[in-house]
Amino acid sequence: MDDCYVQSFVVSFAYPVYFGRNVLDAENPLLESVFGLIEKRKPHRVVVFVDAGVARATPQIMTRINAYFAKRAGFALLAPPERLPGGERAKNGWHGVRHVMTRLGDLHVCRQSFVVAIGGGSLLDMVGFAASLVHRGIRLIRLPTTVLAQNDAGVGVKNGMNEHGMKNFVGTFAPPHAVINDFDFLDTLDDAHWHGGISEAFKVAIIRDAAFFEWLEKHAARLHRRDPAAMEYLVRRCAELHLQHIALSGDPFERGAARPLDFGHWAAHKLEAMSGFSMGHGQAVAVGIALDSYYAAECGMITKAMRDRIVRAMRRAGLAVWHPLLGRAAGGRLEILKGLADFREHLGGRLTVTLPTGIGRCVEVNEMDERIITHGVRRLRQLK
Repeated sequence: MDDCYVQSFVVSFAYPVYFGRNVLDAENPLLESVFGLIEKRKPHRVVVFVDAGVARATPQIMTRINAYFAKRAGFALLAPPERLPGGERAKNGWHGVRHVMTRLGDLHVCRQSFVVAIGGGSLLDMVGFAASLVHRGIRLIRLPTTVLAQNDAGVGVKNGMNEHGMKNFVGTFAPPHAVINDFDFLDTLDDAHWHGGISEAFKVAIIRDAAFFEWLEKHAARLHRRDPAAMEYLVRRCAELHLQHIALSGDPFERGAARPLDFGHWAAHKLEAMSGFSMGHGQAVAVGIALDSYYAAECGMITKAMRDRIVRAMRRAGLAVWHPLLGRAAGGRLEILKGLADFREHLGGRLTVTLPTGIGRCVEVNEMDERIITHGVRRLRQLK
């Protein structure tokens, strides 16, 4: 028998997720207190990256960042805050990641330094990925600025970039040091970014929380009208459900085959890739949820009345459940169906798709009938 020593240890992770407004005001102590979560032996060394779209929407943000740190003697801002391209292009390929890594190297950051990323989910993904590689991990503070980033992408433990024509083909699991959701940023969003993040709330509510789904149904019109109070509640509750899953699922770094929080995502990821990543993630997820809800209804997992409730509520909230790419075919077969093979490869060779079995409940299935999916695409085309 071969000699073997089995290594085993446990690493505990903890990070706060704050919700508030006016975080970058010079008098607001929240951001400063977040740095203070670790022992301070010398001034905290900080590098700040800002989504260029955020900088355009909030013209004073760079000045405010400089003023915030200038007022605090316990910090060393290693360079003026730097604008980086946002949106999905931020994480397409290695250019952005390499730039951030090079910048951190040029500024001589150390493992005790901090990177602050302010922007949408794609910018946070890319900067977070770069920060996780430099010195095997530099502390990252995220300030998500979109609905999707505040209620999902920005509060979790994943970082990544798109490569080989696949969504998040390269990435790391690296929990942030802290997350600060500043609702003021949501006021600056265009309608596409406001509505896009609502789909992730429907996703998690449908499979996890019936009461939250009923709240979304009831307040769909308010969300569509950009009611700030309704959106603040949506962001908080959706973020809580995502965080609870990460903490309690027993698989925070997704070692297993199941991805419950990827309900609707096999089609969404394929649609994004088919669009050259010009289609927003939230918009793609809404279409994917509608398609998988149709599938679940046809298989008897949910009633057709439940399916119609889901689709109707999403549309009332301003989400489209159809996109022309969904119906694109090659050789007589829908291209979207290739997304099943991509998802299977991503999961390690065995397809595992989450489908609802009622509002607030779900099940994992290991195969899907392409004929039913094709019928679902035809059905959704009628709703465009």
